[in-house]
Amino acid sequence: MATIDRGDANGLFEGLAADSAEQLAALHRRLAADAQAAGLLDIAYRTLDTPVGTLLLAATPAGLVRVAYPNENHDTVLTTLAERVSPRVLAAPARLDAVAREIDEYFAGARTRFDLPLDLQLTGGFRRQVIEQLSDIGYGRRASYAAVAAAVGNPRAVRAVGSACAHNPLPVVIPCHRVVRSDGSIGQYVGGIEAKTTLLTLEAA
Repeated sequence: MATIDRGDANGLFEGLAADSAEQLAALHRRLAADAQAAGLLDIAYRTLDTPVGTLLLAATPAGLVRVAYPNENHDTVLTTLAERVSPRVLAAPARLDAVAREIDEYFAGARTRFDLPLDLQLTGGFRRQVIEQLSDIGYGRRASYAAVAAAVGNPRAVRAVGSACAHNPLPVVIPCHRVVRSDGSIGQYVGGIEAKTTLLTLEAA
């Protein structure tokens, strides 16, 4: 009777596991492509490793709809997207290649402005006014919460500006990290103080 030593067996199982993983990945890519072709994919998502942690990126046909930090809990974010936007959500990394590339370029210091279509349906009212104003704060610059409040025509709404920044659906891409306190301290941030410090330090280099 033929025997297979343990090393050969381990190698065989690893090879089978690798083949299975590749087959599963291929099937998933085909599913994503078929869903998109059939108009059944409303939200595509992927993750991206960055210096501020693994970001969740999600997009609709209209544009990038969500960027989420790990501390926001990616599963919770996807559930919220399914409830508020569409239940037709699928991991489709290729749909977000351009987004991932621009974010990588930003962290490499090769990009100072994002050129991406954005879908702002997750924000509205005063918060949306604030979110739209944030893009006017240039790379490497900072603005106070009070200055942003004045810029949107409501100088007394400093706390509301802070709340809008905290609920920014597209952090990093829409630069709420550039909004700081009037005394120069950096204030709070949806991704955490360490992430905000990393972004500001990157832009100051």
